[in-house]
Amino acid sequence: MSNDTLPTEPVVTYEVRDAVAYVTLNRPEYANAQNSKVTYALDRAFTDAVNDDAVKVIVLGGNGKHFCGGHDIGTPGRDIHESFERKAVIWWDHVGSEGVDARFARESEVYLGMCRRWREIPKPVIAKVQGACVAGGLMLAWVCDFIVASEDAFFQDPVVKMGIPGVEYFAHPWVMNPRAAKEFLYTGGRFDARRALDLGMVNHVVPRDQLDASVDEMAHRIAAMPRLGLALTKKAINQAEDLMGQRTGMDSVFGLHHAAHSHNAEVTVDSLAGLDAAAMAESNKRDAGEL
Repeated sequence: MSNDTLPTEPVVTYEVRDAVAYVTLNRPEYANAQNSKVTYALDRAFTDAVNDDAVKVIVLGGNGKHFCGGHDIGTPGRDIHESFERKAVIWWDHVGSEGVDARFARESEVYLGMCRRWREIPKPVIAKVQGACVAGGLMLAWVCDFIVASEDAFFQDPVVKMGIPGVEYFAHPWVMNPRAAKEFLYTGGRFDARRALDLGMVNHVVPRDQLDASVDEMAHRIAAMPRLGLALTKKAINQAEDLMGQRTGMDSVFGLHHAAHSHNAEVTVDSLAGLDAAAMAESNKRDAGEL
């Protein structure tokens, strides 16, 4: 029985220790793939951390071998058509709709909209990344202020294989340089932790057995700083990124993203060009030389 059917096993766990809130993805049997239950649970956990005056810093991690294997495109717990309490953005209801009316509304809410909200959390957020950080996992890591990766971590956005120009939160040209972003997307291949460090996409790379301790040390160093100073500094840097075109760039690419979905739905079997979780996993392993 999966975690999705066990009420005692939430898909996201939340714990506060010593002024640090630990928000942890908890679908390890599916590489912490993001279904709607996960995104809404993350939103609730982040809201709790923001509203808790005792919390100075937030750590986002994933239980098990991998940080996050991406959007859920085929697990038994996939729930794209289910209805959930919606708090992230004001948008029309996508449940029971078809075509763009469903897809654009849903992805505006649970992907681009939520990620933008989380990027603006007025407290520092550290991503603790091990194993796979793929597609939707990139979006979760990229909204964080720091990324600390273990030596076995890898980063990948393979959705160009579906004819789609990258994931919905299109931060690629800002978290790495534009030529690296083109290689990352054109090839769909993996960038290991050291390559990500060289490109400035992560802050630190540490041995796997030192990941927890390294993140905790960083979190407590940050927690010693004044709360207002941290919030204003985060806002200042985010505003600078937006002045470099990040927000408007994302808006323009989000339209291209949905043009690709619509094209796939019109000329192939579905909006993902028939590439389900099993097909994508096999393709990614082949590219990585694992088959």
